[in-house]
Amino acid sequence: MKKKIRVLIVDDSAVVRQTLADIINSQPDMEVMGVAADPYIAAAKIRREVPGAIILDIEMPRMDGVTFLQKIMTQHPMPVVICSSVADKGSENALKALEYGAVEIIAKPRLGAKQFLYESEIRITDAIKAASAARLKPLVKFRKIAPKLTADAVLAKPSGRAVIHTSEKVVAVGASTGGTEALRIFLQALPQAGPGVVIVQHMPEKFTAAFARRLNTLCRIEVKEAANNDSVLRGRALICPGNRHMLLKRSGARYYVEVRDGPLVCRHRPSVDVLFRSAARYGGPNVIGVIMTGMGDDGSRGMLEMKNAGSANIAQDQESCVVFGMPKEAIKRGAVARILPLEKIAGAVLRASSYRF
Repeated sequence: MKKKIRVLIVDDSAVVRQTLADIINSQPDMEVMGVAADPYIAAAKIRREVPGAIILDIEMPRMDGVTFLQKIMTQHPMPVVICSSVADKGSENALKALEYGAVEIIAKPRLGAKQFLYESEIRITDAIKAASAARLKPLVKFRKIAPKLTADAVLAKPSGRAVIHTSEKVVAVGASTGGTEALRIFLQALPQAGPGVVIVQHMPEKFTAAFARRLNTLCRIEVKEAANNDSVLRGRALICPGNRHMLLKRSGARYYVEVRDGPLVCRHRPSVDVLFRSAARYGGPNVIGVIMTGMGDDGSRGMLEMKNAGSANIAQDQESCVVFGMPKEAIKRGAVARILPLEKIAGAVLRASSYRF
């Protein structure tokens, strides 16, 4: 019998601790190792038993979660999932925690809404599984540059190849666990006049806005959270808002995005498969697909549709992935033309887009 993932919950709210414990203990492959109201209590429990994963709050008495995370990662690195409120301050601190080595972010479950709790259960348990499977790496500082649904649930399969009336290239990117750092490295390497980029990163609602703002301060290109009908332009990257789906659309020679509601697809909203299917339909050979680090198989089906529509597709290699799940599944389906280390993906994308260095 497979060993269960032992989870430590660190949160100052008794209600949140109990809700998380109920969700975790209801799963056949995980269980709560212990709960703690603050990091000092958590540290004492860790000394007795090292957990398979930690769910960590940000705002707590005596010591905040980010400080505790830094201590964990310098003394005894272990898989940490940040559980944060969706307030602006909470979003910014949660992103800081990802930079310090946390693996995933989940939003605190809200009580009273049955559908939200059901979807929270999926997100929480998937985050724990992804964290426990993640390869924890030392942080590397890079130079700053001046019911499992398919995409059918959101967008029907195309009846034929996309009809293209423009040669403008678009880059469609999908990422999950470990993707925030991977995307930072990728986007920082793009020049100001590089091709337009559309991105789905599995991340809760509100956090994507803070993530986009952060990247916009680090990159030469413009990075923003996508809004409905935003144009896909050279020198711009659009990140799908959390808890929404994003589709690439085209009107004549203009590419733009549609942001819409919909059910979880491949257990996610946003879903990479939804973006990639739309890219296959409306972009075809004008799209360069990139699939990055992440747990599960979201994006693999859509990437195969992109390949069949003429797209040139790239997968991040196993060595540079935090979790080699999504790229592995796309490779297994035969959807990928090239498998590259993270630091070489931007260059390959630029060459494929005929960018003049």
